[in-house]
Amino acid sequence: MAEEKATPVGKASGGGIDYSGRPFGYVMPDAETAMICEQDPVIRDKIISELKKMGFLTAQPATYKEALRHMRFHVFNVIFIDEDFDTGVWEANNVLRYLENLNMAIRRQTYVVLISNAAATMDHLEAYSKSANLVINKRDIGSVEKILRQAMAEHDDFYRVFKELIRKS
Repeated sequence: MAEEKATPVGKASGGGIDYSGRPFGYVMPDAETAMICEQDPVIRDKIISELKKMGFLTAQPATYKEALRHMRFHVFNVIFIDEDFDTGVWEANNVLRYLENLNMAIRRQTYVVLISNAAATMDHLEAYSKSANLVINKRDIGSVEKILRQAMAEHDDFYRVFKELIRKS
């Protein structure tokens, strides 16, 4: 990994904005994007494959710092995050902590999927307690597309009026 530069956040050494954390170049306004915060290459590749079939552009940060830089420049439609992503023993998941503290208007634009070893797939109580929209157990990763389509359809139905009001304001 490249060493972090000691420049102020958001500033490049030349005085302009540092765009090195941008996950994408130009993205069409209606393009759907996803960020996959998963360190297991088998699981990550399966998720990426399924998301690409669904038409998503994907970003795969290697560390939580890189994930936070990506989120500074882009509001993702979907974020997949392993409950142990870039954490040590007894450490909190910094990406989940960041998402918990987001402004609610911004947070409601992102669908957060928690990838878990222990929690059951579609466990709504566990998802709620972790500030996620959906939980997918690692054993069910082969059905990501089916699970995600169903859960996102339910989510869209539930928040349809809320999202229409946001667009109008």
